[in-house]
Amino acid sequence: MRPARAPDWRNLGVMLRSVLLVNALAALALLARNRSGEALPFDLLEMAARVEPPLILALGLLYLLAPVFPRLTVRAGWALVAAVALASTLAADALAGWDLPVGRDWPVREALWALFAAVAAMIYFTVQERALGPAIAQARLMALSARIRPHFLFNSLNAVLGIIRDDPRRAERALEELSDLFRVLMRENRDLVTLGEELALCRQYIELERLRLGERLDVQWQTEGCPPDARVPPLMLQPLLENAVYHGVEPLAGRGEVRVSVQRAGGDLLVEIDNPLPLAGRAAGHGGGNRMALDNLRERLMLFFDLEAQLEAGERDGLYRVRIRFPYRSMA
Repeated sequence: MRPARAPDWRNLGVMLRSVLLVNALAALALLARNRSGEALPFDLLEMAARVEPPLILALGLLYLLAPVFPRLTVRAGWALVAAVALASTLAADALAGWDLPVGRDWPVREALWALFAAVAAMIYFTVQERALGPAIAQARLMALSARIRPHFLFNSLNAVLGIIRDDPRRAERALEELSDLFRVLMRENRDLVTLGEELALCRQYIELERLRLGERLDVQWQTEGCPPDARVPPLMLQPLLENAVYHGVEPLAGRGEVRVSVQRAGGDLLVEIDNPLPLAGRAAGHGGGNRMALDNLRERLMLFFDLEAQLEAGERDGLYRVRIRFPYRSMA
């Protein structure tokens, strides 16, 4: 069994789970020794006063030390977490005006509790990584990819069939492009890919759709300044572009514009995809069928980025907009 990866202490989900776990353990310990229901509210307040300051301090230190953990062994990572928990507890005791840890005044109970909480947190994240992470996440990612592939295949083949009689050479080139795309689609989509690779895949897809729709399809790319080395989930943008073309452009009698914007906003990446909302297209059955791609993407963003990723979709100013925000992580 491979060593478990250290949790990302800059991930909001990891921090929230740590807070919930430590507070749950403290509450269980309090309930186990509490003998009076009347005193329980006061005991809870005292527990919060003792637990929260060192916990917040420890999470702040772990946030600062997060880049160090990938370079450490598993044991060294555990030792560092325990040392941070112990140092934070002693520092919080000192800042609260209690006796300094010298001689007989050493806060043994608080120190033991800090070590116990640190070990419990590391055991939790280790179990989650080793037992639950690979088995569940990989199975779900494979199922999600399997649902995406047939949808993409049928639309792409239809695009080629639309020109195969009128322009055989162009259809041959399109099939070569399609084979290149499926080399990407058929690989194991369990790891993050670069934003540059994902954008290249999307441009290939758009070229295939232009074979079928011609000048009716206009795509505006606003990707200047976006970091091409950013890590993104595989097949993040292509299904959304497919929906934009199918539900927004294809029902139009004339030309339709799809706008793709990718930009860096501080420590995050912001992706926006806009497409028209033709009323006639809704009546013809082209509206409201894009929930599968959105649900798939939302689930994959949760698997890769936990609570730090956001996905919003809806109508705005006569357009349908999908807005994705997730943390910038480079491949380096």
